[in-house]
Parts: sequence; structure tokens; C-alpha cells
Amino acid sequence: MRIHRAWLVAGVTFLVLISSAAFRSSFGVMIVPFEDEFGWGRAATSLAVSVNLVFYGVTAPFATALMERFGVRNIVAGAMGLIALGTGLTVFMNQSWQLVLLWGVFVGLGAGSTALVLAALIANRWFAHRRGLVLGILGTAFATGQLVFLPLIARTIDLHGWRWASLAISGLCVLTIPLVLLVIRDRPSDVGLRPYGATGEPTAEELSRNTTGSGWRAAGTAVTTLKSAATTRAFWLLAGTFFVCGWTTNGIISTHFVPAMHDHGMGPTTAASLLAVVGIFDIIGTIGSGWLTDRFNPRMLLFIYYGLRGIALIALPIIIGPDVEPPLLVVMILFGLDWVATVPPTATLCRQIYGVEAGAVVFGWVFAAHMVGAAVAATVSGAMRDMSGDYLTAWLVAGGLALLAGLACLAIPKAIPNRSTQPA
Repeated sequence: MRIHRAWLVAGVTFLVLISSAAFRSSFGVMIVPFEDEFGWGRAATSLAVSVNLVFYGVTAPFATALMERFGVRNIVAGAMGLIALGTGLTVFMNQSWQLVLLWGVFVGLGAGSTALVLAALIANRWFAHRRGLVLGILGTAFATGQLVFLPLIARTIDLHGWRWASLAISGLCVLTIPLVLLVIRDRPSDVGLRPYGATGEPTAEELSRNTTGSGWRAAGTAVTTLKSAATTRAFWLLAGTFFVCGWTTNGIISTHFVPAMHDHGMGPTTAASLLAVVGIFDIIGTIGSGWLTDRFNPRMLLFIYYGLRGIALIALPIIIGPDVEPPLLVVMILFGLDWVATVPPTATLCRQIYGVEAGAVVFGWVFAAHMVGAAVAATVSGAMRDMSGDYLTAWLVAGGLALLAGLACLAIPKAIPNRSTQPA
């Protein structure tokens, strides 16, 4: 039986997502080596992380609009090239502002263009059925890339130094570009196909084509969609809860978990291995969440996910220590099952409330809120550590926010009175 091309496109998208997420988040295991070599403080390195996360998030909705104008594969290939450039040039830096520029801006822009909004766009265009499942699978790439590869990067740093790790990241980014150009197409109709599982007459969305236009027009589409969506309560609830999602994952765990374990006497490779446990169990959690999203109320799923995450964050400072004890391992497994499980129901709610095409752009803005939340958490958590000497307050604040987000998800409306968020 012939495999539908949609699955090949999803496979390459998975590779792109796992690569860009791994490369962006590898900064977490480089913080201490940067500080040791250059004498920078935690505030300086946290600033670079925050800039990276802001660009990562804010780029997403504009990248979605640019993909509508100039094609998915062109934007994705360019983004991977930008990540390669940013990580490769870090081997020549010697001042903290260069770190902010290269990792903060270059890598942030590249990774933001290949973030979860790409997953939502591919799932919406190439799949008529199994969208939730596909979003779950692609969501695992986002977390697996961040977490599973960290021990390998940490080991490379231990053996050869952070410069070799940066060059390896840059080289691997370059190798993904030919696959993107060979396999990915903008829509199934570009190769004479229909979306996977499509039946009946072709829809207007299937028959649409990318329009030619300037980057300014594409950016205008993203801004127009935001202005319209921002008049609805649903958008602020989705963006607010995803802001907390970013705070409690990329912001505090991805950025500060390894340094926090270092404060308690745990080695960086061991700490990164615990994050790998999170990544492994995230595969189960996120695919399972996609399956559940196709069958159950996504609001209730989000309530459960954020609630469990809040409990895990509050428990973490109680059981943290220099060794990997069973309670700590259980909490990391819980983190894994819950890490990106929020993505399928959140993306599905954006599509249900705002439509397929506008929903992808709206999800881009919701994802931007996610990364802004992560950026704020990266800076605030670092500042809390500098002021108090530990991360106790940071863990408790993150846990409390997660519990509040769970309650807020129950208030997300099922529809808006007049859907007016379709891009111009």
C-alpha cells in the first residue's frame, strides 16, 4: 500500500522541529561553561535566553504569514540556515552582547520560524483526519529535541568544550536543509493530492494557493489577525494560559533546571539526563494527548494538564538533591507526560474557534505568548536565584501559576459570536 505523501511531509517536519528545538534549548547546558570561561554573571546569560525566547515566540505568527506568501519550504530552509549561522559564529564571541545577538536574535528568529506553528500549519493543510494525533506526534519533536539531546550535548561539552558542541549544532542544521527542499511542499494540491483522509468535493482551502506579495503584506496579515482576535475573550484566555505554559516549561525547567541541580551538587550530564527522562515520557504524553484531543473536551484536558504540572513544580524543591532519588525521578516522569501535552488541545481550540487558516495565525500569536512567558520566567527566575541564593521561590511561583492556568482553561468559550479573524 502506497504511503500518502502527507506522512513524508510530517516526517521531515518532525526532523526540523526536533533539530531546531534541540539547538535552541542547548543553551541550558552551556550557561555554566560560558560563565566559567568569560566571567559573566547569571543575569547576563539569562538576558540572552530571554531575548532568544522573545524572538522565538514573536517570530512565529509572522513566519506563519510569510509561509502563506512565499512557501513553507523556503521559509523553513532559510530558518535552518539562520540557526546554523548563529550557533556557528558563537565560537568567535568574547563579549556578552555577542551572545545576545547570536543566540538571542539569530537562533531565536530561526527557531521561531520552525516552531510549533509549523506543526499546526502542516497538520491543518495535509491532514483531514488524525489532525490531533499528528499534532501530538509533532509536539513530541518539540520536547524531545529540547530534552533528549541535552545529555549528548552536555557530554560533548564535557569532553571537547562548548565550541565543538556549537559547531556540531551548526553542521547538523545545514544537513537538514536539502531534506526540506526535497520533500516539503506547501499544500497537497501542489503535487496533485488531497489531504490525508479527505472525502467529498475539494474545499476552498484545499484549492487555495500562496499569493505573491511583499513581506510587509504578510506581516500586515499577521497584525490584522491579531487585532481581530484580540477583541475576543477566547484569545486572551488561550494566550494567557499558554503564557503560563511557557513560564513552567522553557522558562524555568529548560533554562534553569541544570543550573539549579548544579547548585545542589549534581553534575551537568546527570541533570541533563533527567531532562532526557522528561523528553522520553513526553513522547507518550503528547501523542496520548493528541489521541485524547480527537475524542474529549480539550478544555478539560488542559485543566488536568496544568493542574498536574503545578503539583509537580511545587513538589520539586522538596525532593531536589545531589543524587537521583526515586521521588525526583517520579516528578520528572510526571513532567514528561505533561510537558507538551498542552499543545494539541490548544491548537485544536484555535482552529475550532477561529477557522483553519486564521486559526494557524492565531495559534502563532498564542505561541508567541508562550515564549514571552518563557522569557519572563527565565529572567525572573534567574533574578530570584541571585537575590535569595536558591530557586525555591521560583519553583513555588511557577507551580502556583500552573494551577491558576488550569482553572482559567475551563472558562475558554466554545465559539465567538462573529468570526472575523480570517486574514485579509
